[in-house]
Amino acid sequence: MATLIRGKLSNKLSNAATAVSNKSQAKVSGMFARMGFQAATDDEGLGFAACDDLDYDHRQGMQMDILSSDEMGGEASGDGSALEGDSHYQRDGTGPPHSGSKDGGPNNELTEVRPRITAWEAGWNVTNAIQGMFVLGLPYAILHGGYLGLFLIIFAAVVCCYTGKILIACLYEEDEDGQLVRVRDSYVDIANACCAPRFPSLGGHVVNVAQIIELVMTCILYVVVSGNLMYNSFPNMPISQKSWAIIATAALLPCAFLKNLKAVSKFSLLCTMAHFVINVLVIAYCLSRARDWAWDKVKFYIDVKKFPISIGIIVFSYTSQIFLPSLEGNMQKPSEFSCMMKWTHIAACILKGLFALVAYLTWADETKEVITDNLPPTIRAVVNLFLVAKALLSYPLPFFAAVEVLEKSFFQDGGRSYFPNCYDGDGRLKSWGLTLRCVLVVFTLLMAIYVPHFALLMGLTGSLTGAGLCFLLPSIFHLKLLWRKLQWHQVFFDVSIFVIGGICSISGFIHSMEGLIEAFKYNIHE
Repeated sequence: MATLIRGKLSNKLSNAATAVSNKSQAKVSGMFARMGFQAATDDEGLGFAACDDLDYDHRQGMQMDILSSDEMGGEASGDGSALEGDSHYQRDGTGPPHSGSKDGGPNNELTEVRPRITAWEAGWNVTNAIQGMFVLGLPYAILHGGYLGLFLIIFAAVVCCYTGKILIACLYEEDEDGQLVRVRDSYVDIANACCAPRFPSLGGHVVNVAQIIELVMTCILYVVVSGNLMYNSFPNMPISQKSWAIIATAALLPCAFLKNLKAVSKFSLLCTMAHFVINVLVIAYCLSRARDWAWDKVKFYIDVKKFPISIGIIVFSYTSQIFLPSLEGNMQKPSEFSCMMKWTHIAACILKGLFALVAYLTWADETKEVITDNLPPTIRAVVNLFLVAKALLSYPLPFFAAVEVLEKSFFQDGGRSYFPNCYDGDGRLKSWGLTLRCVLVVFTLLMAIYVPHFALLMGLTGSLTGAGLCFLLPSIFHLKLLWRKLQWHQVFFDVSIFVIGGICSISGFIHSMEGLIEAFKYNIHE
């Protein structure tokens, strides 16, 4: 009898310790992303978007383990039906929202695991997403657009701020009492709601495809910019830009073995600080040559062939919509989201406009795709080495996010998956899972070798997925889900943004593809 009692006590103590350990691990795993440090590693917000969702899924899985262990240990309160309902919601996305529980029930335990962030921390995440190293391509956009390019930087900031807010509005619906209730959690949920009931999963597939394309293209851009910077930093060395890209990719191969991003997130704050210093150095050098600024070169003209590419570059620098639903859902005061979006985009607009204009005035027609290539050799080498280190440290985040989306879509979707699971029962990566990751790394290298044009790739990505995720889809979703509640000026704004975004997307995509095809043919002949 004593043995039986000791066994029961031991099981309860073990289950309680497991629950506490799992909750602590879940809190630690989300700390960097919620405080802004993990997001800083990816400058466009694309990697943070997916990894924020991945981290959320990871913590929900931890919560399921907690519920399971509590239920097995006999410590669950009530008749167990509440646990089953919550469990069903965690797995299938159905059931009551997390925030719906105000008592001390199981839902309260779930929400306790999720750390909340302030408006300043949310603004830090958004700033990291739209103030990344790809800002270095904005002076090249001014080269082909003049004052119209500056206007577009302002216009893109206003539109992206507006579409970010209406995207969040699509997460809410009014209940019977007229109160707004958050009934959706992600961009995918909004897309699926718009396509229901005929095609309940079509919208989610479209968003996932756009997300994968953007993440992979971001990885390619990191390899391209690494090869470009190293080649221009050491032009006297007998190493071509393609060879530098291969060397950079060799350093990135360990990414195929990543299981989490804890090691990478430790460098995120350092990367952000280094990039801030680099921007200050570039602006300081430009200001030192203020007497020679070529104001007469900035005109009201556009290069009809290349300006659509510049549109994609500018739009791509503002992409953050994909992670905004998750970010807003984790704010302590969601009512402050609108204000946060305004001041972050105003700050980004001012800084981007000043940086692009000052840099272009300094080098005028000699402005290159990556503005640091215009710096004197001594300064250029130091700045470019910092940028290469930042690019290599930023690569794992979008790469890991892209791998996770692919694995969930094709390998881990239960009985609907197309291929076997990439992991063993003990969590070890199988051979074909490792092959998938290595193939993705090699693919980014091949693209960087055969199309080593930073501006073209950035313009293509911005025109294809950036305009779609930031301009087109939010406008469609807003009109579809909230049509009866919109005022006439809101309908006008949504329709105008959709039309303008569609024109910019199509023209930028066509011109970017033409340039890429020509570049690809040229490199094949070489």
